Amino acid sequence: MSLFELWSDLPSAMVGWVSVLSIFTFLASLILMPLIVIKIPVDYFQKERRHEAKLRRVHPLSYLIVRILKNALAVLLIVGGFFMLVLPGQGLLTILIGVGVSDFPGKYRLERWIVNRPGILTAINWIRRKAKVEPLIPPAEITD
Repeated sequence: MSLFELWSDLPSAMVGWVSVLSIFTFLASLILMPLIVIKIPVDYFQKERRHEAKLRRVHPLSYLIVRILKNALAVLLIVGGFFMLVLPGQGLLTILIGVGVSDFPGKYRLERWIVNRPGILTAINWIRRKAKVEPLIPPAEITD
């Protein structure tokens, strides 16, 4: 089955929603990613463990509700991203944003591993340099 046949067999409402999600994630990534990168503390990746959420200390029920909503949004983005891998859209970017929004065990370790990949920290620090913000300190060596 060709991509065109797959595309033409989908209900038009689904195609419309996936298209809207694709446009939204593309525009959001252009606007939000540099802002997020600039806000990361210089020593964020130096810590062995991720910091505790401030909302958790304020009210545990609020923390739970926010966490459920964040993970529901993450699932929506990840599923939409998988659809966008075969349909027009920013599939990989949408999946990465979904993973970034989600909360799961080992996420901080995964973030540190990704930043250690060649070129990633360089790109992040290029954005920070353009914004006249101090570059991130590379993560300490990750031990298994």
